[in-house]
Amino acid sequence: MTKPTVTIVGAGLAGSEAAWQLANRGFTVHLYEMRPKKTTEAHQTDKFAELVCSNSLGARSVDRAMGLLKEELRRLGSLIIEAADASALPAGGALAVGREEFSDYVTQAISQHRNIHVIREEVTDIPQGPAIIATGPLTSPALAERIRELAGQDYLYFYDALAPIVTLESIKMPPCWRQSRYDRDSGETGGDYINCPMNEEEYRAFVQALREAERIELRQFERDDERFFEACLPVEVLAMRGEDALAFGPMRPVGLRDPRTGKRPFAVVQLRQDNLAGTLYNLVGFQTNIRWPEQKRIFRLIPGLEEAEFVRLGQMHRNTFINAPVLLRPTLQWHDRDDLFFAGQIIGTEGYVGSTAGGMLAGVNMARLLSGQEPLVMPRETMMGALFWYVTHAEPKEFQPMKANFGLLPPLQPRVRRKRERYRKYAERALAALEEWMAKHGIQPAQLMTDH
Repeated sequence: MTKPTVTIVGAGLAGSEAAWQLANRGFTVHLYEMRPKKTTEAHQTDKFAELVCSNSLGARSVDRAMGLLKEELRRLGSLIIEAADASALPAGGALAVGREEFSDYVTQAISQHRNIHVIREEVTDIPQGPAIIATGPLTSPALAERIRELAGQDYLYFYDALAPIVTLESIKMPPCWRQSRYDRDSGETGGDYINCPMNEEEYRAFVQALREAERIELRQFERDDERFFEACLPVEVLAMRGEDALAFGPMRPVGLRDPRTGKRPFAVVQLRQDNLAGTLYNLVGFQTNIRWPEQKRIFRLIPGLEEAEFVRLGQMHRNTFINAPVLLRPTLQWHDRDDLFFAGQIIGTEGYVGSTAGGMLAGVNMARLLSGQEPLVMPRETMMGALFWYVTHAEPKEFQPMKANFGLLPPLQPRVRRKRERYRKYAERALAALEEWMAKHGIQPAQLMTDH
């Protein structure tokens, strides 16, 4: 029997990976890419998998979250990781690539594959039949509107306003303590929030540091959009609006008392638990556009966060992403349509390698679906499985894009206190779980470019 043709929209990292996985399993792929007929505000070329920001794919070592994620993809036969390895540049412990060589490698592999037909046209509607939407953070307005209609008005977002996230283990208690405002707690944790108190002197120094911080320069199309900042003000912009703006805003201490003194602190930074992981806490109301090294320095001025381990730093930029916990299954299928998958940054996976992972899983699961097999959920012990479980099970009202980090993984039993050893054991467990999962379901790595 003739295998069905799969439509993939977008030839970025996720779309290219999905196309490769399907094509190497014998499926015909129609890969749509609107460039060069229609460009985006960020892309410079018409090549596939163009890296529009950094040329680094993160750490190499498997005892780092991004290194582990890359190794999982490598073992699954990822085209993107093969291209990165082939175009790698000297970068210490990171996997950095030559931009042109990397994109050339992917473009050549995709364009020359006998089962992939590249169509240089803009897609303005949701395709009928088997399809993967992998249009990334700069989805064209026409298709974004169709996705909005499909998802519902309240489930498609266009701007990221991300607050920093720290690990629970790196928060010092005391001086921090658990308590919700007016003791309105929902569970038996002793308090749904962790509070970091500041006296007036500490608060004034913190505000001054925010005012003087070096910020990330916005791209022109972001500066031109008045909605960008007014919809969700960065903490440093609030600090510029008045000496006490933060004390009466996200740092207001009402309904809280410091157990050390029994009194209300002058100001407080609240940390809210991640609803899924339980080991991660975000700084409530602390979306920011401060440069990342500055963020670490300034936010470690907060009492109790002097040794904070950041798994995500704050940022603000134009993006397009769906509320995946409402709309997607952990197989990356649309919630009420089996043959429609979403992958890449549009589902809330941050970064190059997270996008690639989504393309990998969507491609593998589409192939299984069209072969009469059940699409698979990856083991939560793997970095891929933990990331996709997060983006499809996080609290919908608080959902924000997330990058791979060890805080997403189920805790080790017994616990390992030393961070280096803990990360090594996470990696060992993840790779063992991946190999067992692949063997159980008969998943073979896709052929590499050198085999074609």
